[in-house]
Amino acid sequence: MTRQGADQPFRRRVFYIPGYDPIHPRRYRELYRKEGAEQAAISGYQLALSPKTAKGAYGWHVDTVVDGAATRADVEVLVWSDIVRDSMDGSILGTYLQLLRTAWIYISSGALWRLMKLRKGPVMAALYPVGMLLLQLLLAGLVFWGIATLVGIGAGVVERFFWPNRVFGPLFYPSIALSLLAGALCAAALLRWFKGKDNHLYAYYMMHDYAHAAAHKGAYPPELEMRIAGFADTIAAALQEDVQEVLIVGHSSGAHLGVSVLADLIRAGRVPEQGPALGFLSLGQVVPMVSFLPRADRLRADLRYLSTRDELAWVDVTAPGDGCAFALCDPVSVSGVAPDGKRWPLVFSAAFTQTLSPARWKALRWRFFRLHFQYLCAFDRPRDYDYFQITAGPQTLAARYDGRPASKSRIDHAVSKYTSVAA
Repeated sequence: MTRQGADQPFRRRVFYIPGYDPIHPRRYRELYRKEGAEQAAISGYQLALSPKTAKGAYGWHVDTVVDGAATRADVEVLVWSDIVRDSMDGSILGTYLQLLRTAWIYISSGALWRLMKLRKGPVMAALYPVGMLLLQLLLAGLVFWGIATLVGIGAGVVERFFWPNRVFGPLFYPSIALSLLAGALCAAALLRWFKGKDNHLYAYYMMHDYAHAAAHKGAYPPELEMRIAGFADTIAAALQEDVQEVLIVGHSSGAHLGVSVLADLIRAGRVPEQGPALGFLSLGQVVPMVSFLPRADRLRADLRYLSTRDELAWVDVTAPGDGCAFALCDPVSVSGVAPDGKRWPLVFSAAFTQTLSPARWKALRWRFFRLHFQYLCAFDRPRDYDYFQITAGPQTLAARYDGRPASKSRIDHAVSKYTSVAA
């Protein structure tokens, strides 16, 4: 493999694993383009996007010059949005059935109470769709009762006008059926209206997310196992290329998928000793939402295995300001599978309250979903975390954070009730 020289740019392949997201991956290219340009202007380096030059399903090419050093990076999105879309039951009834099943799994397994010992923010985020959907159902119930009552009263007035001497006129039973039908139609219309507004409320979207994670009580469904194997093949091919680093970025639910992809890759001996540096950057991870479930043996085994490996550098970045992530929770340790000789991950905070100006923080403070993506965006008071320099700058992940201490406020003791691992 050719090494970087004074007149030769640093070359990198980047593989981005999104979280639970049904949207086309072009949104990540546009986000990178917009926020990368802003960060480059703030931090004083050059960054330009162009069409991808490497093989792969979807991605883009990035050229940067940082402190006089040139870098060429090809970014590829490892797509599983089709699996996400398939997991989203289109019916209202199906979503409420998911709510009941998912709540039962987290409560009966004891996982919910353990998760609350870590960070209340992501647990509140998990309870939000439950509360919102139940509120919608309550309002629909009130509409049903109100409309049915009004129709019934109206029918009674008509009966008394035309048949004043009869206790039960000819409209009595039809009016009951009509009132129930009218109430049901109006309640259903209200529920459909709420669902149509879910691009603002996120109740259905988040419910599908948690239901998907809990569907097999922490085990990966067969279709996701197949996709993980495909991701491993893609990364293994990149490790044979003439680049200085292969970097995997896992955001949100994509973080625990990245853990399993890399664990499979290393177990199979597919990381060449003389190949590119291998880096893993997990951002805004929600690993405990899965690893705390009773059948997450595979994920817990992968966490345990990956935490000791010399073949890669693993850096985990979260922030207490992100209410959707398990901020500063070491995913290996809190899952109860930290072995002797544990090396990874290096856990530290993106420190939103310090790396964003007061005005910027005030504008974003209550935009919870936007903050969950802040790791992929520009910081107007950057410190040592810069997503664009990590993915398109002239240092490997290991070199960039060599000697960097972990955050003192991290949570690194066992919390999960279930600690079994796959054989």
